Amino acid sequence: MGALIGIVALLVTLVAVVAAVGHGAYLGMLTSAAKKRPGGQPVVDFARKRLPVAGATVGVTLLALLISTGTSVGADVFAILLGAGGGAASLKALQTSQSKFRNNDY
Repeated sequence: MGALIGIVALLVTLVAVVAAVGHGAYLGMLTSAAKKRPGGQPVVDFARKRLPVAGATVGVTLLALLISTGTSVGADVFAILLGAGGGAASLKALQTSQSKFRNNDY
């Protein structure tokens, strides 16, 4: 039973890390594209304001991944909760960033 929970914890935290890194990558690509265009400074400023959220979620999900590598079932359950929360937060932040950018709300 402990091995199954360990595998689930690993999968949940890996998916969360991918979601968090995806948000950071989106902001990075947005910044890079905006720097190449004239008048893109407001978009660069918008992306820079959102970077701390992306960094925090990456940190939380990486911590969850680190915790999930342990052998304790309690630590694995905590890693699942932490990873799921960090992944959900990064996904919501990504969706918010995308909707604000699409609506020119920066």
